[in-house]
Amino acid sequence: AAFISAVACCFRAPPARMASKLLSSLAFHGSALKNRVVLAPMTRARTPTRVANAHTVEYYKQRSNAGLLITEATNMNEQGIGWSDTPGCWTQEQADGWKKVTDAVHEQGSKIYCQLWHMGRVSHSAFHNGKQPVAPSAIRAEGETHTPVGKQPYETPRALTAKEIGTLVKEFKAAAELAMDAGFDGVELHGANGYLIDEFLQSRSNTRSDLYGGSIENRFRFLREIIEAVSVELPPHAIAVRISPNGVYNDMGSPDYREQYTYVCKELSKYNLGYLHVMDGLGFGFHKLGEPFTLADARANFKGPIIGNVGYTKETAEAAIASGNADLIAFGRPYITSPDLVDRFANGWPLAEDPPYSVWYGDRANPTKGYTDYPPYKA
Repeated sequence: AAFISAVACCFRAPPARMASKLLSSLAFHGSALKNRVVLAPMTRARTPTRVANAHTVEYYKQRSNAGLLITEATNMNEQGIGWSDTPGCWTQEQADGWKKVTDAVHEQGSKIYCQLWHMGRVSHSAFHNGKQPVAPSAIRAEGETHTPVGKQPYETPRALTAKEIGTLVKEFKAAAELAMDAGFDGVELHGANGYLIDEFLQSRSNTRSDLYGGSIENRFRFLREIIEAVSVELPPHAIAVRISPNGVYNDMGSPDYREQYTYVCKELSKYNLGYLHVMDGLGFGFHKLGEPFTLADARANFKGPIIGNVGYTKETAEAAIASGNADLIAFGRPYITSPDLVDRFANGWPLAEDPPYSVWYGDRANPTKGYTDYPPYKA
């Protein structure tokens, strides 16, 4: 019997592979996401008419293995445009174009949020018949931007009036309603990367002395008013926010970032939002004004679902979810060249190489290049 027992020990089955947290389903506001992988919003510049087209539909359909998809940054009005060939969501024609995308994604059993975007001071007059870009304050960002006439230095923006801010709040609300009419499961307010909402949040770009500037609370007011306006028509779970507390992109980074974003997370938690999307990774640059603002910092102050983003691998994503500090993880560049990313994760297949910068954005002469022409893995 002892011999038999010893032999049996030698032939034990190998231990089962630990179940993947990343690939497990997630209860999500009365429904479920099929996994915790998120397609990150990425500007791809493939809509020359500002209307989602057949290539847009195919792009999102190919990547609908993710439980949740977030669209590329989508202009919420004409004034917010600052990049060529980006889509919009302020007209019925644009909503009709997006409806074909949402239908394709839903047919694959996934959910999709529309990221609403205003570029603020990092737009350029070349997009607006010579009119200055707008911002909370007349502070020029350092650096250059892509325009219809080539790369140009950022311009000094015009400070918005309080009345104009009120109009923008209404326009965000109207765009959110159009997005829901187009079949989106919700909207993500782009409050990151130095765009308009982020410009209001940060002391580096907001030196106003009225109700929209000065204190941490006042700098949050613009975002608060947008959320409360959108909430009139949309349920709380259909509203989400993206922030980038560590980022330097578009000349950002404020000395009081920890106080500002701790407050932002606490206040956002009161609205029972769909999720908070935190660009916690440092892969896009770090301002080095203190210790990085982490997912743990966000979790300590925000009680709803949290998405981590920037530079994650499957392994680091699993760890972030296992820690309890994130519920989902967004993947950007890996999804460009590996449209079947979830299948690759599930089967241990290698990822395709990251795309060259030359195909990140659109080529009108060959709109599918670097966009929908990446094949799934062949085992």
